[in-house]
Amino acid sequence: MIKQVLGSLRSAGARTELQYSAPTQLVSNPDSELGDPEKSHDVAVENVDTYLALVKPRLLDRWLDRIVELSGSEFMYFAILIGLFIWAFLGIPYGGENTYKILISDAQAIINLVFDAFLVRQQFNSHDNLLMISSCLRSRVSSHKRMLRHLIAHGTLAKIDSAQFQELQQADFMAQLPEENWLTKLSGAMSAFLGHIVTVIGFWICIFIWIGFGPYCGWSNTWQLYINSATSALMVFMLAFLAHVRERHTGYSIQCLKAIWKADSALELRLRMVTGDKLENPVICMPGRNRSRIQRAIDYYADLVGSLAGVAILGIVIIIWVACGPVLHFDANWWLLIGTYAGLVGLNDGFVLRNICQVLGDYEDEQFAQVNYEDLDTLAVIGVGKLKEERITDQSLSYRMSIRVGCICSHEWAIVSGVILIFGFVIGASVMRWSVTGQLLCNIPPSIIESFFTLILITGHNVGEAKRRVDLLNIYMRRLKLLSYVDSQNSTKTCEEVK
Repeated sequence: MIKQVLGSLRSAGARTELQYSAPTQLVSNPDSELGDPEKSHDVAVENVDTYLALVKPRLLDRWLDRIVELSGSEFMYFAILIGLFIWAFLGIPYGGENTYKILISDAQAIINLVFDAFLVRQQFNSHDNLLMISSCLRSRVSSHKRMLRHLIAHGTLAKIDSAQFQELQQADFMAQLPEENWLTKLSGAMSAFLGHIVTVIGFWICIFIWIGFGPYCGWSNTWQLYINSATSALMVFMLAFLAHVRERHTGYSIQCLKAIWKADSALELRLRMVTGDKLENPVICMPGRNRSRIQRAIDYYADLVGSLAGVAILGIVIIIWVACGPVLHFDANWWLLIGTYAGLVGLNDGFVLRNICQVLGDYEDEQFAQVNYEDLDTLAVIGVGKLKEERITDQSLSYRMSIRVGCICSHEWAIVSGVILIFGFVIGASVMRWSVTGQLLCNIPPSIIESFFTLILITGHNVGEAKRRVDLLNIYMRRLKLLSYVDSQNSTKTCEEVK
């Protein structure tokens, strides 16, 4: 366990070269009937045509990934919602007491620390799988291109134009990717609402209204605790929701990838049967990325937070806080202590989460752009030019504003500004000798800022998810039409031979 933790500490932040290749579809009898899927299945030799996600070699990593999945489950999400409703109803008899207000702050502090670690790990797991997917698609399409060139050159297949290609239909596979179930659709609608720029603006309007009541309430600790309770409850909800919606969208993406893998493998198998090609699918290399020193430091911190070492450090912090309870007689300062720590750390985590969402998302976009380029290059081999495909058509003001705000908040210098701000809060609290007001200074502004960044993080997730769904749909439809093209050409040739 200790060796694994130390290993995680040393390897955090590394972005080394990655290499993947798609499993090669083997054919025992290349002279078999190309257009017969049943017969094609019989001649395949132990082929892997099912999408399999990456599996980590270490048992502890696999356990932690399983816990991360559970954190985004329906059970966990609804359990947290029920807990928030119970807290809200308890406010009827106990709402005037400061202990009631601090209770949600402490609950949010612990949940915040745990979910920040889980969300980082969730992001990296999704990123690693998407890189593997894009590499395997590129690996297999390279083989498709090679075999199609061979068949076109030898006259086995004839070129067609874009209009003819667009009209092709495939009967052996689903005409579209799987539909979302009602709960995934509901989660998507809620995600779109929370991530909308109007919601973000509404959030800041509420903050300014609260500030406007400051003079009326005498800028008291109770007035400060009002917004602390509100933002704490909001943060608990949004973190649980974000983990949940990510898991639901990941589950839906896996269904889509299974359909793509089936079609892609079938296309490769049929091409190998008619060509007799036995060359393995090539290995695709993704070199390490060039990063600035600041980005390298951000990546190190993010890796550490989402690793076994980060989870171990989190456990130690919570144990130390609990152990300090008897020493501080479980007074208000002790209750605020974990909130102060979580407020400062959570503020930095909010900046970092938005940064890695943007940086990793941009790199994923680059890799899927390569897949699209390879696909179009393959279609050009059979004479197909520009296609009418799905595109993201939303160019509204709110969409452009969301993109722009996300880019600004994810910039590496925004993280540097956040670190400077944290030092400013620490200095301010130290000047106040870490009194209740001083600790609230390290609780409330960070909580407000982190709530804002979580809303922006949901926006980033929505934008990235929309791009990926368009990519997956287009990739799937191209493979269906290529299958139809190969089958129809073979059927035409067979009919001519019979005549």
